[in-house]
Order: sequence, then C-alpha cells, then structure tokens
Amino acid sequence: MKQQIAVIGLGRFGAAVAEELVKSGHEVLGVDSDLSVVQGLSTRLTHVVQAEASDREALQRLGIAEFDVVIIAITEDLETSILATLEVKRLGVANVIAKARNDTHGEILERVGADRVVYPERDTGVRLAHSWSSRNITDSLDIVEGYTVSRVLVPKSLSGRTLAETFGEGAQGVSLLLFARGSRVAVFPSPEERLQAGDVLVLAGQLSDIERFFAALEPAAAAR
Repeated sequence: MKQQIAVIGLGRFGAAVAEELVKSGHEVLGVDSDLSVVQGLSTRLTHVVQAEASDREALQRLGIAEFDVVIIAITEDLETSILATLEVKRLGVANVIAKARNDTHGEILERVGADRVVYPERDTGVRLAHSWSSRNITDSLDIVEGYTVSRVLVPKSLSGRTLAETFGEGAQGVSLLLFARGSRVAVFPSPEERLQAGDVLVLAGQLSDIERFFAALEPAAAAR
C-alpha cells in the first residue's frame, strides 16, 4: 500500500532509506538542513526541502502531521534527533521511527514518543558477527533472543545432495524455510531437489544449531 513518508536527516542512512522507499512506490518527502544535500537528492525523491529538523513551525508548514510515517534519521546531533522526535509527535504523527546511536539514545527517543527505535550500526555488527562465525551464513536476522533466520549459500561440497539427504536426522533444531536458485524460489521445495553450489537456503533455528549443522555436513560431504 502506497504511503506518504517523511525522512528527516538525509545522511547516508536517511538517503538510502528514502531512495529505497521511492523505489517501493511510496511518496517520500526528504528533509535536511544542508542545502547541498537537498540539491543532490532533488531528482531522486518525490519531494525534498531544506529545513531545520527541530523547527516546529517549519515542520508544520511542511504538513508533517499529514504523513503516515516520519523517520528521524539523525544521530550525529543527539539534541536535534531528540527534539525532532518530540516535535513530530507533538504535531500528531501516528508512527515515528527514529534511528539511535546507542541504547541510551534509544531509551531517550522512546521516552519522548518514538514508536519504534532502530539501531542500524548495532544490527549490522550483529549480522557481521553471525556471518563471520560461519562462512556459509551470509546474513542473519535475530527474531527473538537466541532464535535467528539465516541466509545460507550452499557450498560446493554439498553439490549433488538432495534436500532429503541434507535435512535428515542431523538437522535437529534447524528448519528450512525457503530454497532459491537464481530467480526460482520454492517455499516448500521437493525433498528430491538436488543442491547446487550457490543455491540459497533460508534457515531458522538457534544460530549455534545452524553452525553445527553445516560443520557436520561438510565433512560428511567430503567423505562421499
């Protein structure tokens, strides 16, 4: 569903979010205090204006209260981030998402009204740590503490194995959610599907179980 979304703060994070939202079909207003930033994004967003993020009158003139979602993408200036979040909530925005630098910043944002706080740097670090722990895991998303959904690239050593052979008794605690090869995606793939190097598997379970699963598979595949 198409929505009207305002992104306040057009640094790397804010600009990337705003441009992706436009690609997804949403109407996006970008707001930044730096004129050069505004000019640079003028042809890539639906609307983009120069304004101070914490200036309530400026936000009112922009009609911020009419937007479905406002994203506060500022962390360099904590005071501006907090004041901007406070002002857009005071203006009646129902859904405010704010970017936080750390836990303390995030707690303050929640206290002044942010409906959702995101931690891009921390989350990226967690995903990197997960992918570093196993060369097959290319990305992970923590759903709840201790439970993750991981994107896995099938290594050459498993090429030729069927899904039934791969996800046998040794797959305890690991669930296959999705199989993809190129543009072909199967949510419920046939157990007889034979793996190829570079196939993508989306798995759910404890990260330690997923790592142990692949560690056990590779030696078994090498012995075939």
